[in-house]
Amino acid sequence: MARRELAGWGNYPRLSCEVRALDAVASVGGALDRRGTIARGLGRSYGDPAILEDGVVLDLTGLDRFLAFDEATGVLTCEAGASLGQIIEAFAPRGYFPAITPGTKYVTVGGCIANDVHGKAHHVDGCFSSCVESFELLLASGEVLTCSRTANADVFWATFGGLGLTGVVLTATLRLRRIETTWFRQEAIVVDDLDALVGAFEENDARYPYSVAWIDPLATGARLGRGVLTVGDHARADDLPPRLRRDPLRVGGGALASVPLELPNAALNPLTLRALNVVIGQVQAQGGALAHYEKFFYPLDAIGEWNRGYGRRGFTQYQFVIPLEDGPRRMRAILERIAKSGELPFLNVLKRFGAEGPPPLSFPFEGYTFAIDFPITPTLGALCRALDAMVIDAGGRVYLGKDAFLDAASLPRMYPRLDAWREVKARVDPDTMFRSHLSDRVGLTA
Repeated sequence: MARRELAGWGNYPRLSCEVRALDAVASVGGALDRRGTIARGLGRSYGDPAILEDGVVLDLTGLDRFLAFDEATGVLTCEAGASLGQIIEAFAPRGYFPAITPGTKYVTVGGCIANDVHGKAHHVDGCFSSCVESFELLLASGEVLTCSRTANADVFWATFGGLGLTGVVLTATLRLRRIETTWFRQEAIVVDDLDALVGAFEENDARYPYSVAWIDPLATGARLGRGVLTVGDHARADDLPPRLRRDPLRVGGGALASVPLELPNAALNPLTLRALNVVIGQVQAQGGALAHYEKFFYPLDAIGEWNRGYGRRGFTQYQFVIPLEDGPRRMRAILERIAKSGELPFLNVLKRFGAEGPPPLSFPFEGYTFAIDFPITPTLGALCRALDAMVIDAGGRVYLGKDAFLDAASLPRMYPRLDAWREVKARVDPDTMFRSHLSDRVGLTA
């Protein structure tokens, strides 16, 4: 047990936390602390859902064993600390890949459940909850509860997107996707404005399951929404040229480079913002017809510790979803508000979500979702609160797994099924053992 400074991937906020590193499922129950306990995986949630200053943070990355695998069905049972990267390394050469994946493979299965992560094909595949068959959950009482769609179903659904606040996920059983190759067919579509981008999404929804758009954060006025939509699908063996067919299930390596230390805050400025986005725009527009999964899903994983590029002050990723109805007008207003704010948005990514799932605290519902990276500044909190009001007015919500500024009054206005989640939380954790800096901040546990 040791005390050390922890933060999410955005390095904001940073707290001194008591950390207990565990390497066996049987040891987790004895590590719970009545003052407050929260589980932590690889720390890729951007904000503060896996840090706690006045309690205990359980480091579960040592619980990373594979327990069973059915080669015929692709059903895997593993400990919650196993990462998607480990799953890919072990099972992609055997023709299986995670069914749902976010934009990094350095996330644990437990973290994917806690945030009910989504990917580029939500409108087709849904969230991570759609591929999980069951899990074992350690409750505050010390009981281990088996949860599935038919056993303890209310706890099952409340745990997805529940930010680790119902208990500690110990093991999970999930379905992997059968693949012929680890390559993707892809197409880059350059668009000149927001209306053209929305039209490109609608036109390509039926053609490709995966879609994501990069938007130039510096484009304003008639050019607002200018960017590149990238769409794609799993490549079959006969889609590959002969040189790639020799090893169609090739697995990638680690990071190609790494940011060795936190850069000075002055390194991020309007000039570097412009230069970076010129490069990103060219890379997106010139993507090849085939892309390896590393580049298609995880381009930022090629740069180790890239979050250090934002300096000691850190950053936040403000991600919101608003309904499809009146979506373009609402998005335009939000982007214009950001452009006038004086803040520096370093990355704008747009996706479309499909139907809302059963978990009451899961983020996605049918609509448009934007993810925008901002360096932390003294005035950023005020902007985020103004954006929160615009998102609420549009009938939307922000992603709690990435949030750093949401207040308690706004939470129930964004998550209308919050009371259903609270009922489950009160039953399985009546003394509120499981809590975090985020849960106290937004009123989930305070």
